[in-house]
Amino acid sequence: MGIETIFAHVSCSYLETSTKWYEKLFGRPPARRPMDGLVEWQFTDSAEVQLFEDKDKAGTSTLTLGVLPLEPERKRLADSGLAPGPIEETKDFYIMRMRDPDDNLVVLASARRN
Repeated sequence: MGIETIFAHVSCSYLETSTKWYEKLFGRPPARRPMDGLVEWQFTDSAEVQLFEDKDKAGTSTLTLGVLPLEPERKRLADSGLAPGPIEETKDFYIMRMRDPDDNLVVLASARRN
């Protein structure tokens, strides 16, 4: 199997409410609205996040994002009105957890704290 692109998918209850939250998380509006109930952010040619309105599955998604470094992102998110959790140290890297409006888990992971 030759995978060339990965779309991370997050289910939400109310697309417009969640879109505003994810705009703060990503620091920009979605790149596309390809169909009703779906918005997409594109970060590279092979990395995209889809936000899809699906009330039955909302709150069951986990999105893990690799960022470098973590502390400036935590400050940016807090300054934008989101509620990032503390930076946690694991054996090989750092993580920070937060929840979106539907209680989906968003994890930022980094090899560098500062």
